[in-house]
Amino acid sequence: MNRPVWFATLACFLCLSQWMTADVRADNWAHWRGPTGNGVAPDANPPVEFDSRKNVKWKVKIPGRSSGSPVVWEDRVFVVTSEPASNANRSGGLPRLSFKVLCFDRGTGNLVWDAVATTSTPHEPTHATNSFASASPCTDGEHVYAHFGSRGLYCYTMDGKLVWKRDDFGNMRTRNSFGEGSSPTIEGEMILLPWDHEGDSALYALDKRTGKTIWKTDRDEPTGWATPLVVPSDGKKQVIMNGENSARSYDLETGKELWWCAGQTQRPAASPVYADGIVYIGSGFRGAFLGAFELDGRGDIEGTRNVVWHLDRDTPDIASPLLSSGRIYFYKGKSGLLSCADAKTGKLFYSTQRLPGLQNIYASPIAAGGYVYLFDRNGSVVVIEDSPTLKVVATSSMGETVDATPAIVDNEMFIRGEEHLFCIAK
Repeated sequence: MNRPVWFATLACFLCLSQWMTADVRADNWAHWRGPTGNGVAPDANPPVEFDSRKNVKWKVKIPGRSSGSPVVWEDRVFVVTSEPASNANRSGGLPRLSFKVLCFDRGTGNLVWDAVATTSTPHEPTHATNSFASASPCTDGEHVYAHFGSRGLYCYTMDGKLVWKRDDFGNMRTRNSFGEGSSPTIEGEMILLPWDHEGDSALYALDKRTGKTIWKTDRDEPTGWATPLVVPSDGKKQVIMNGENSARSYDLETGKELWWCAGQTQRPAASPVYADGIVYIGSGFRGAFLGAFELDGRGDIEGTRNVVWHLDRDTPDIASPLLSSGRIYFYKGKSGLLSCADAKTGKLFYSTQRLPGLQNIYASPIAAGGYVYLFDRNGSVVVIEDSPTLKVVATSSMGETVDATPAIVDNEMFIRGEEHLFCIAK
């Protein structure tokens, strides 16, 4: 969501695909990138016009700080946060924090339960715009999982009872102490945990019911903030990961690396998206690359037919791309300059268009009901038509910073701002 807070969002940003788990329905938003893994709510129709007061069904104050996105399952909304512990008064140094999971009633916004996963003092600082709890939670409707990075991964029942925890992964050492933020992904009976940092990087597959390691694959990658995406291929499934050295694919069952392609830029934060046999992976810090990859390659696929197309300018940094209706939407770096391309060919419908109020972006774009929703760190909201022609249909402001990617379910949108959780509804 290498980890200026921006990455938080990204983390806040990492990703269930529509093939990821049979339990995830289109009317839930179980991961920060939604039911398709692409940022789309296929059957939802939230309001187009809203702000911090208009079409607000409810809003609640959220303690502490986090850029982790809300996730929604039926009548429950989950968020994570970190806040100063009750005994946190100290002079100098890093604060002692309580890392918490909060569950709200979707209909009223009332707090149903909150749980302190752990209380500890972080071992290293984070970027000023990042928090110490920037990874988004995820759920399969039976359990909810919260990843606090070096503080561990925690599994709760939907009623807030701790089932298991894993806090034995060690301490991450992030580039320039930018902080942590990659989100885990649920797939079948596994939960996939990315662990890219300035030490020994790896991708873990854990048993989601026990937390025990099923496989661990070492990764030749420095700090990154992307979230894994699981996609189908020839009757099997691949785990797609971004990386500074290479975009990579792994066999879901074994963790074996299948293919890789160099070309990404420094400290990648954007997560992959997928449709119709093609996966799209990009990054945009101190360079630019966005590629479309077929999945049947093996080994190094750079320069092969498996690279369907690629762009080498104006590609996304913190915010992940949006893949909707055969089009891929993405920002230039962290700016609000928006581009839209044909997903099959890479041909641009429009490029680096400046939109009112959009200047500094962490939250990933989302789509529903024929519209694309865009959020700026300054709280600005721009709604455009989901079409090859750029048309702004509404602009507004939430009145506070929005770093986290919102969630859309049915006719409601859940926006996690710097201070509040909003439920937007007509």
